[in-house]
Amino acid sequence: MPPLIAKTAIGHPFLELPEVESTNIYAMEQLQANLAAHGTAFFAHSQTAGKGQHGKSWTTEPGTHLAMSVVLDSSFLSVSQQFPLSVMAALATHDLFSKYAGKETQIKWPNDIYWRDRKAGGILIENQLKGNMWQGSVVGVGINMNQVHFPLSLPNPVSLKQITGKSFHTVTAAKELCECFETHYQELKNGGFKNQLARYNEHLYKRGEEVKLKKGNIVFNCLSRVVSEKG
Repeated sequence: MPPLIAKTAIGHPFLELPEVESTNIYAMEQLQANLAAHGTAFFAHSQTAGKGQHGKSWTTEPGTHLAMSVVLDSSFLSVSQQFPLSVMAALATHDLFSKYAGKETQIKWPNDIYWRDRKAGGILIENQLKGNMWQGSVVGVGINMNQVHFPLSLPNPVSLKQITGKSFHTVTAAKELCECFETHYQELKNGGFKNQLARYNEHLYKRGEEVKLKKGNIVFNCLSRVVSEKG
């Protein structure tokens, strides 16, 4: 398949799916079949087996979550430069959430959205490569919008409704998120990664605090200072 070329703004077209297993799976299938161009956004009203980081599943109830995947032309980056896409997506999602939830919105490395010490959303990026060439990328975003009751298996979730006391129209929010993506995507494409990384670190969760990390079977404490250009 030929690599994608950015010709339209992100969110054009904007396709609503009544129910889907996972917006990322659906978007990747469309990309691989040459049926999705750069900018195409797939929004799911209900997601039955969404994909999260580290193989975790993410299920949504109709009207309570923003579940969307966008197809992007990532050919202007080298194959070794995958973290800039993560930074761009995290900043775009942070912009949307912080607009309503305020300055306590932060980015937990690599690209979860936190409010105080509670998880509000997450991002999953999957890339289509052919040798050392990008064929395209799929960026999936999940945000807790209107849900007020969560499964006990989730340790620290929070939604915009719990924070603000207001209900949100998920489709409208998703289209607004597409506009945030377009702004940050164009900045990244025009060489703005260093500026984006600086803002990413400004919003970094637990920055300047001692955190507990695990590598293999070893658990250790360290000071969270900064995320590098390589993530």
